[in-house]
Order: sequence, then structure tokens, then C-alpha cells
Amino acid sequence: MRIALATDAWAPQVNGVVRTLTTTVARLRARGHDVATITPDLFRTVACPSYPEIRLAIGCGAAVARRLDALDADAVHIATEGPIGWAARRWCRRAGRPFTTSFHTRFPDYVAMRTGLPAAWFWPVLRRFHGPATRIFVATPSLAAELAARGLPQTHGWSRGVDLELFAPDTAPLAAIAALPRPLQLYVGRVAVEKNLAAFLDTDVAGSKIVVGDGPAQADLRARYPEACFLGALHGRDLAAAYAAADVFVFPSHTDTFGLVNIEALASGVPVAAFPTRGPIDIIGPDGCGTFGGHERIGALDDDLSSAIATALTGSRAACAAEGRRYSWDRCTDQFVAGLAPCRVAAALPVVETTRERVPVLAAA
Repeated sequence: MRIALATDAWAPQVNGVVRTLTTTVARLRARGHDVATITPDLFRTVACPSYPEIRLAIGCGAAVARRLDALDADAVHIATEGPIGWAARRWCRRAGRPFTTSFHTRFPDYVAMRTGLPAAWFWPVLRRFHGPATRIFVATPSLAAELAARGLPQTHGWSRGVDLELFAPDTAPLAAIAALPRPLQLYVGRVAVEKNLAAFLDTDVAGSKIVVGDGPAQADLRARYPEACFLGALHGRDLAAAYAAADVFVFPSHTDTFGLVNIEALASGVPVAAFPTRGPIDIIGPDGCGTFGGHERIGALDDDLSSAIATALTGSRAACAAEGRRYSWDRCTDQFVAGLAPCRVAAALPVVETTRERVPVLAAA
């Protein structure tokens, strides 16, 4: 199958969305699919406000349309709601081509944090973007339920996977942190306001707090929390070694839709502490024993993050590793292919009618 993937999130960005997309593309190509990616590196770009490492394509509409015309793909998947995503959506609508989208980022919450405006003001933008899609790929059942409640019922499950050759409990611990006072409490991810890192760094738990990642809030948090250990971004074996050294993984975000780092931690044998929000609750489970019928603790969810950390520290590292091994990239790739809307058989696929909405100027498509 020839698949066109349009995305504003791509290398050299470092985040869970990019890892998910690049891994899926590699798996699809290994299976013999012809995957063409339409990504920011193909166009002139500008830095995203407050995220200089994220480059946004400018004036890309005509070029995206020409590429899609030339590709004549069997299926079009639009991964993000940025300039490339809107351009691909516009082409599909004008050409009468079915398309699928994926919901990776809680865009209304992110914008609300930066502007002080209500998140509800930005949901019409997402309803307009995703409404005409044949299917919207989502990582968890709770996210599917939320989108349905917001007028986007046509969701399709697309889970996440772990590189089990990299993330494993028998990995040698990272020497830079192995000798720090225990318990070692680890965070991995962007260092940005929406990740709610202060909630982790403010917890009253003995031991050491370790932050792996870069982002716009790094300088401020280093100054406010000099006792914490900020390692910057780590990759590959060094990242796996950081997970393996930890006693507990802490995920303080309220805004993520899944949190790929959570299952990387589990695969490394590390229990997870988090708030009881969408994403963590779909991975750790309400009882802390996972979502695959396990009976041993793999983490803890609590509105008091200090309590969640203390409880998670009682988890079973063997049970964590077993839970992490359940997340397979092959299964995720199967789900991705199953959810596509091939243009050649469009008449056989369900059509979702949506109501045209008035949206803010920033969403013009």
C-alpha cells in the first residue's frame, strides 16, 4: 500500500509523538509498504513560539498539495494539527479523498496554559480539524471517550510500543546517578510548563529527584530547585541506563494523551507514580496493577503525588517489566494499518457527517 503521512512533528524534534511516528514508518516500510512522509524539513520553517526547537512550515499549502497530487497515495494519514496537517486536510477535502487523523496532543490545554484563556475556547478548532476524518487514531480508551463526548466519536485504537531490546530491567544503571541518595525518583520528557514538573520537584519524599530532558523551562527550574539533578537530554543506551537506575518513575503531567515514557519505565522494571489522569490511568490502572489483568503493583495514582511516589516504591520490578513487555510495536503497526481509509475502497468505508462550525482566526484552513 502507498501511504502518505503528513506531520508537523518529525526529527530532529525529540518527543513521544516523533518516536511513535518514526517507529511506525520504519515498521511499515519493513513490511513492504511504500510510505511517503510530508514533514517540516521539506519546507521553509519558523520557530514555534516558546518552542524554538520545533520548526513550523510556512507557506506550505501549495507544495503539500503538489506532493499529494504526485503521490496518488492509497491512503492519507494526517498526524498533527499544524500547518502541514491543515494543508493536507484541505487537499483531501478538495480532492474528495478520505483521510484519517491522529490525536496526539491536548492542544487546548497547552494553549490555555500559555494564554490564560479557557481551554474550551480551543476545542472548536480541533472539532473542525478532525471532524471530517474517517477515523481519528487515539492511544487510550479514556481519550476515545473524551473525544466522543466532545463530538468526535469516530475514534480508532492505536496503542504504543516499547523497544524491548533497549529498555530492559537488566540494563546497567547510569553511573552519573547510581550513587545518589535513594530512592532515585526519575522524570523523563520535555522540560516545559505543560509537563507540570514543579509538582514533582515540590514533593516531600526523601532521596534524589532526577530530570532527564530539555525545554524552555529548564533554566527557571534549575534556579528554583538547585537540589534536583538535571541531566539534560539523553538518548539510546544512556537513556535506558537512566531508567534502569531509578527506583520510581514520576509522571506529573495532567495534559498528555498517553505518555510513552511510562511504558519505557515499566519495561525497564521501574514502577510509575502519577496523577489519576488520562494516559497514566490507562497504563497503570486504577488499582496500580496495570490494565492486562495483573495482580501485583506496577505503580500508583494519587491526587497527592508524594503519596503516589511512596506507594509506587512498593511495586514489583518484575511485574513492571512484564507489563512493559505487553506493549508491542508490531501490534501498534497492525492497528495503524487496520485504521487507514484507503482511497481505492472509499465507498465501502463509513462516512461521518459533521456540522460546520465557526472557529477562531488561528484555525483558518
